[in-house]
Amino acid sequence: MTQDIKERAFKLAEMAPLKPAPMPRFPGWRAALGPGVVWMALAQGSGELIWWPYLIAKYGLGFLFLLIPACLLQYPLNVQIGHYTAMTGESIWQGFVRLNRRFAFVLWILMGISFLWFGAFASAGGTALAAMTDWPRGWSPRQQSLFWGYLSIGLFFIALRFSNRIYILIERLMFAVAALTLIGLIVACTHPDVLSRLPEFSAALFWPEWPANRPWDHGDITKLLTAVTFAGLGGFWTLFYSYWLREKGVGMAAHHLKEAHHLEGWTLPPTSEAGPELGRWRKFLWMDSGIGVVGNLFTTMMTCLLAYALLFPQGLLPEQYQLAVVQATFFEVQWGPLGRMLFLFVAAAFLADTWMTTIDAVCRINTDMVLQLFPKCRDLDRKAWYRRFLYAFTAITLLTMLLDAPGTLIQFSAVIGFAGTVVFSVAVLYINHRALPRWGHPTYAPGRAAGAGLGIACVVYFILATVYVGIQFHLW
Repeated sequence: MTQDIKERAFKLAEMAPLKPAPMPRFPGWRAALGPGVVWMALAQGSGELIWWPYLIAKYGLGFLFLLIPACLLQYPLNVQIGHYTAMTGESIWQGFVRLNRRFAFVLWILMGISFLWFGAFASAGGTALAAMTDWPRGWSPRQQSLFWGYLSIGLFFIALRFSNRIYILIERLMFAVAALTLIGLIVACTHPDVLSRLPEFSAALFWPEWPANRPWDHGDITKLLTAVTFAGLGGFWTLFYSYWLREKGVGMAAHHLKEAHHLEGWTLPPTSEAGPELGRWRKFLWMDSGIGVVGNLFTTMMTCLLAYALLFPQGLLPEQYQLAVVQATFFEVQWGPLGRMLFLFVAAAFLADTWMTTIDAVCRINTDMVLQLFPKCRDLDRKAWYRRFLYAFTAITLLTMLLDAPGTLIQFSAVIGFAGTVVFSVAVLYINHRALPRWGHPTYAPGRAAGAGLGIACVVYFILATVYVGIQFHLW
């Protein structure tokens, strides 16, 4: 009886073959670029503003040499996640279902657990708004932070619920906040006190320099993993890139915009030539992903330089309900109290819109998985399922925000996400280089350089996971 129940539970829907269709024309760089900027802006909501400044403020330049490898490690993974969507119009999660339905089901559950706590980003943004307004008066910092976190969630929920083109809304918002922060950081870094630290900072990017009288705190191992994982997006957040490409209409995803009700993707007919359009879309993926990765690396370097020059000498650490507050010194050195207020506003926008962008992608993932795995759920269309998940995850995050300080919740999510990364990065490698040429056109596999890059990333992710487990559980 038990075995029969298990078999029925996993009697999941088969996916139809990819539908033959021509490769859409590349519309030009100006029209196509955008998902990489969204990727960069979302990444700025955690690694840049929180964890790398924390490590630099506490340990000086001791861990700075990890920053460049941690950021670049995500480059080949991003490109190959995008490659699957550009070649088929499907999300990478649909690719996981094609690979193995049970594998996709288990990975889906793991992702769901990791995103139960992403409301912490809204409460982290609330710490900035609470410090900026000191309102409601008489409330504790925790109560003020939660108040502003709930208010920002309410506003973004309304925007998502009633927007006709959600991706356009997200892309425009992320462009604006990313540009404002980038300009502000560049100006802040021109302060003489900051520039005087630039030579030693630059050297430490390639060779560690441990500060005197700053012993290692074993309790920071998860924060270090979070910083490395979120040097960019990291974890299951990395898979969001696939959805932004699909909603932008990149490659075969242009057919998705015309036939949004269609569940499966498209491929070139077996007898057709790949043509120059395929090459143009591949170049686009490297460029668009590069904007996200390199742009994020550049801005993270600036926040680390500011943290080393301004926070490290004073021993100021972003933590608890001051998570996005002490970094206001970055702008304050140039513009005084007005600069402090500006930084707190920008930090609040970054962290709060992290919630909006995350819940949108999470709802899209869950909609895909429900419709692909369970045919009876197709009585409702994509939009109806999206709204159901929007209501559900909004309610869940409102509750989980009460459980602990935002930093603790973000770290917990990062550990689960990193475990998922070790697994799904290998799956992405296999899908693109082995399975995709069988499912679609024979020329669909990425090049050898892309495969080698992702293979190295897979090995490094596994080593990092092993080291983390060993240190955390005192195995060595």
